[in-house]
Formats: sequence, structure tokens, C-alpha cells
Amino acid sequence: MNVDQIIRAFNTQGVAYLLIGGINFLLRHAPLLTYDVDLWIEDSPENLDRCENALADLQAEWGASEHDWGPVADKRPGWLRQQAVFCLTSPSGPIDIFRSVRGVEAWAVCRARAFSEHTASGVPYLGLCDADMLKCQLALPEREQDQKRIRALRRALGRSEDE
Repeated sequence: MNVDQIIRAFNTQGVAYLLIGGINFLLRHAPLLTYDVDLWIEDSPENLDRCENALADLQAEWGASEHDWGPVADKRPGWLRQQAVFCLTSPSGPIDIFRSVRGVEAWAVCRARAFSEHTASGVPYLGLCDADMLKCQLALPEREQDQKRIRALRRALGRSEDE
């Protein structure tokens, strides 16, 4: 997986996004295995267009069904408006796009609290803050919660196990 290439494509296209999920946690806290890059994008028409362009630049593929699966560059403009979450493949690695995220306030509110970081090779990105990452974990059904991640986030926030 080439996280830098994925983030760089989104930066180049000017996509308003927040890095969320496992890669965000991995870059900030601990090397826990993750299989995709999760991006929460601002849900505005202009930003959805920029996101579609970034995904086309990455040669991403998606389809509403296996019969519809193919390069996003071949999709009609506006295809990203069809649903709330997209799981795509690309030569750089799997990418999940979220238009909304359970457990946290609006995108703009979380964006104001986001942290600005760089990957190990220097690619800049904005990531969901630790408090919001914890809210996202706790909003998941209990069987889907990552207890190692929850404990690490609580420690980073100076909270006890019960908070």
C-alpha cells in the first residue's frame, strides 16, 4: 500500500478530507495492521468533484455491483453522490471514502480540531484528532470496537479506562 501516493493525489486535487481509521491511528500512535486508507471528505458538490478527480488520478475502481465494477475515470461525473460510503481499489491500495462518520459532530467541526501532520516521507495530511478517533471507536457496535486502539487513545488523552 502506498499511503503517500494516495494522500498526495488528494492534496494535489485540493480535496478537503480528514484521514481517519487505522492509517490515521498508525501514523500517530502504534503500528497496528490496517488494510486500507480511510478518508472522510467534506460533503459538498465541489469537493465531491475534486475527490472524483483524485480517485481517477489514482486509477481507482469501484462499482455499485460486480457488473458495474470498473475504473472510476469511466463513471459519469457525480457518481460519488450515490451513497454515503465507498470501498474502492487502486494500484496504490484500497481506499474507503466516507461522506459522513458516525459518532462525531459535523465534518467542519472535526476539521477545526484536526491535526496537521506529515507522513514519514514528508507528505502533509490532516487527521482526525484523538478525541474524535475515540468517539468513532465507541460509536461502533461493541464487537467491532478495537480495544487496543481505544486503550491507546484513552492513554493519549490522559483518560482512565472507564472514561
